[in-house]
Amino acid sequence: MTAIPDPSVYPGADYYDITMRQGSWRFHRDLGPATVWGYWAANPHDPRKAIGMGYLGPTLSVTKDRPTVVKYRNELPTTHLFQFVIDRIRNGDGQLAPTAPAPYKSKPPFPSHINVWNVVHQHGGFTAPQSDGMPLQSFSPDGFHAESYTTLDPSRVKPNEAISGYTNHERSCMLWYHDHGMGMTSVNVYAGLAGLYLVRDPADERLGLPRGEFEVPLILQDRSFHRDGSLAYTMADREGEDTPVVNGKAYPFLAVEPRRYRLRILNASNERFWRLRFDVPRDVLPQPTLPFWLIGTDGGFRAPLQMLNFLISPAERYDLIVDFSQMPMGTNITLTNYHAPVHYPGMPGMGPVISEIMQFRVTKPLSGGADRTTPPKKLQLPTAAPIVPEPHTRRREWVTYQHKLFGTMTFNAVPFMEPSQDFIKAGSTEIWEYINPNHDAHPIHVHLVNFQVLNRQPIDAAAYQADYEKWLDGGRKPEDRPVLANYLTGPPIPPDPDEALSDKDTFKSYPETVTRIIIQEFGLPGTIASIPGSGAELPATYVHHCHILEHEDDDLMRPWTIVGHGDHSGGDHSGAAHGGGHGHGH
Repeated sequence: MTAIPDPSVYPGADYYDITMRQGSWRFHRDLGPATVWGYWAANPHDPRKAIGMGYLGPTLSVTKDRPTVVKYRNELPTTHLFQFVIDRIRNGDGQLAPTAPAPYKSKPPFPSHINVWNVVHQHGGFTAPQSDGMPLQSFSPDGFHAESYTTLDPSRVKPNEAISGYTNHERSCMLWYHDHGMGMTSVNVYAGLAGLYLVRDPADERLGLPRGEFEVPLILQDRSFHRDGSLAYTMADREGEDTPVVNGKAYPFLAVEPRRYRLRILNASNERFWRLRFDVPRDVLPQPTLPFWLIGTDGGFRAPLQMLNFLISPAERYDLIVDFSQMPMGTNITLTNYHAPVHYPGMPGMGPVISEIMQFRVTKPLSGGADRTTPPKKLQLPTAAPIVPEPHTRRREWVTYQHKLFGTMTFNAVPFMEPSQDFIKAGSTEIWEYINPNHDAHPIHVHLVNFQVLNRQPIDAAAYQADYEKWLDGGRKPEDRPVLANYLTGPPIPPDPDEALSDKDTFKSYPETVTRIIIQEFGLPGTIASIPGSGAELPATYVHHCHILEHEDDDLMRPWTIVGHGDHSGGDHSGAAHGGGHGHGH
């Protein structure tokens, strides 16, 4: 289901009017209706027929370099669908409410009278900070604004609305949009607040890729249900949910033709990593799995790579060509998940195991004569150029710090609410080193930029953690900070084949490892559709965070700031130039 733009509102841009609403949705024919949240897009051709499903949101299909302007309206209830989680956070539940490491003081993630607030983040976009949808830009259904709420074109919005502008200056790729409400992103997304955002490049039509009904987006999630079919949220007490849901349906199937398909997969789960393969009946192929080709990741195309399986963490996207042409009519191919505990690589018994996700059933006759798409090994794709570090490229360390098991996690033992301490020169290249002494992998998302994974190196995690704790207890003197090089236990490991030479916005920070990413240029978006104040100005503050949404809500998130040369000011969370955009509730 694709939203329809209105090009008449802002000349030079496509405009959408999107409302967050509560509705009803059946996840399976054997389940009763569930109360869910979703995005609905106004239909410029028929005001009475909004475009949406109730759960999730319509796809926004946009053209590269033609900007998009979206008005988001919050019409959700003021009591949360999972109010018990909000109450537990508010009451200081040790496993859910962020606890600040010393010497910092804990702060509540949302005000005492707010049970629902929301903001929309365009995940992976090259977006000015005031349109980025960062958590402290949240606004409630009754018009209360978080401290950094901001909107474009304020004369056109009511208190429960905000306007964002997107440059679409990305390579053609599949982004997505989702809720980023401060302290409650996990339950807001779980309720249904997510959707796809496809950046199209007209030049791609010459590549010979499967199109139309043969290009299939798949939004993978895990959910649990009460007996009556309503949504159950159990991740306040365990890891992961027990039922696979694809595009809003539990255990679905897709009838396919014996031909090549392009499957565009998003892991929109809160916590679950999936290791995916296509299982075929034993008598169909010499091996039990159907090979496929990876042709793109988060930030667009890459050199085609033939694969048998892949590991996808929350928020990552994989663009695949799967060839069903050699499958006999009537064959069922099962998309299977295996060897991927919820918190990867995990501990046995910590979360429900999901193996079968969905089926592809070869039951439709080949239409239109033959399959005229280009065979994957002959594809000539516009691939990502490798980013080669210079000898003196600036390095920046981010430590995933957790004082005790099941406790709050932070970057560098600093709470999210503290002002930005990281100032990056506009236009510069940097290597960010993510040091993970934990036993879990973390999918890390950096707003604004694409990057490439440079390498990984194993570390003596126990020794590093012990010395890091001593450093914290000793007053965090910069000269005494543990030196990463002293804890490395092996040589650098190249990127995984599926992430090598790929533009990424989310990567896997593996346990007991330092993962290095390289960001080629911290550039800033310009003005959109002549809207005053729509471009970025320095200083510009963004965030990065773990995309296990429960970790993000529990403080594994920090701001960082792009500054002009010689400028180290502006360390707020406002996402607006010069510390603007503040303003407590209306």
